[in-house]
Amino acid sequence: MKTILKNISWRAWRVWQRNFDVYKATWKVNFIPPILEPLLYLLAFGVGLGHLVNNVSFQGQTISYLKFIAPGLVATTIMNHGFFETTYASFVRMYYQKTYNAILSTPLLLEDVILGEIIWGATKALMAGAIMLVIANIWGLISWSATLIILAIAFLAGMAFSSLGMCFTAVVKDIEMFNFPVFLFITPMFLFSGVFFPISSLPAWAQYVANVLPLTFLVSSLRSLALGHFHQAQTAQLFLLAVIALVCTFLSIALMKKRILK
Repeated sequence: MKTILKNISWRAWRVWQRNFDVYKATWKVNFIPPILEPLLYLLAFGVGLGHLVNNVSFQGQTISYLKFIAPGLVATTIMNHGFFETTYASFVRMYYQKTYNAILSTPLLLEDVILGEIIWGATKALMAGAIMLVIANIWGLISWSATLIILAIAFLAGMAFSSLGMCFTAVVKDIEMFNFPVFLFITPMFLFSGVFFPISSLPAWAQYVANVLPLTFLVSSLRSLALGHFHQAQTAQLFLLAVIALVCTFLSIALMKKRILK
């Protein structure tokens, strides 16, 4: 860890800048999905399923189903964009495009490259979350006052899921193997982290599992903020997200060094 800290520098910003420049060149392709994604989610689950569910009781408060799932959909958007940016996209840059090899021929070190990639993934998560929040605000589902705090949390959560994704990128042998973490980790979190229904409705054993999932921490925090019920439990959940981000960042750098420099 001391070696990693010693080798990390401000030059990681250059990796972020490189990815941002590419994003600007292809912004039309990259900008459309984050806009359409929340609209499709809200229409399919909120409007469509909402006609069947109507209201939901949450923390002693009765709210519309659409208002219940909106924070969860924001959290899901943050997770997906952070995780997929540092898995599929980072793997393509590393393995197919040889971008890492080109960057490492400059004064930048591998620690700078990986940290820059993770920060870029968190930035993509923040941008996608911001688009989702704007749409939710237009629909009157999340207040503007809560939005500012949620944006700060979005970057923190983006760091957690981006660094987690980079850990998988460091160990998979080929791009098809990302199907395993997506199917065994991302999909279960999407379904059982309280996005679409209260975790309390699950069996006791499933509640224990759901309550240790990173997405559960994020969904619970954003929903509590959106509904004005932020408590000490949510502070602890945000702290755990920060711990995940820190641990997975160092772990991913160590694993990537082992992979690339072997």
